Amino acid sequence: VRALRAAGARDIGIANSHGPTWPASGAEDDTAAADFYDLLLNRLFADPLLLGAYPEGIGELMPSRDLAADLKVISEPLDWYGINFYQPTKVGAPLPEGTAAEFAGVTLPPELPFSPRPIDGYPVTAFGWPVVPDALPELLAVFRDRYGDRLPPLVITENGCSYDGLDDQDRIAYLDGHLRALHGALESGADVRGYFVWSLIDNFEWAEGYRQRFGLVHVDHATQVRTPKASYHWLRETLRARRP
Repeated sequence: VRALRAAGARDIGIANSHGPTWPASGAEDDTAAADFYDLLLNRLFADPLLLGAYPEGIGELMPSRDLAADLKVISEPLDWYGINFYQPTKVGAPLPEGTAAEFAGVTLPPELPFSPRPIDGYPVTAFGWPVVPDALPELLAVFRDRYGDRLPPLVITENGCSYDGLDDQDRIAYLDGHLRALHGALESGADVRGYFVWSLIDNFEWAEGYRQRFGLVHVDHATQVRTPKASYHWLRETLRARRP
């Protein structure tokens, strides 16, 4: 950040992936596992940037050397903080020996001190992710409460879903639900300055290649022909209707 500002750059920020962590139950082993998962997903990245310190509980995962000088550089004030949000995660204690936990289609090592659990009662995307719009304002409230005056204006730098087909009514419902939830957060005082849909076009996903389609515009990967989906037209008209 210092180097960018010295070079004349303005409006500097960073984007990280975050989401609420829900304990599988009120049992002590489940809440402890969920807290550790939340530390890894949320606080480990945001605390150094926004508080100038690594979170308590990181313990032996951190190097033993003095990090004060590093943290001073890391925590230079930002103009905005970006959040990539897709879903909450339910987490419990490790499963019984011989039982493998899975997350996003990946079998997790049994020695992990937590195990992701399914979130029931919500629709799911083609990726199998639960659709929980109210988890977005929940996350924004967590950030407000934890970081207070140290929290710069926020930008939702990624939010979207994977569905197939051109008449993607499920994607329209997803975006409508999340935008309404975000609007409610704004009315409650959240300082969010921008919202970016992931993604404009069907693209290459790091974990899934071309199998999961997040785009507002369909891409025929054999011919490269682009075709706007129903969600593209819906979002365009929604934005036009709200334009001053």
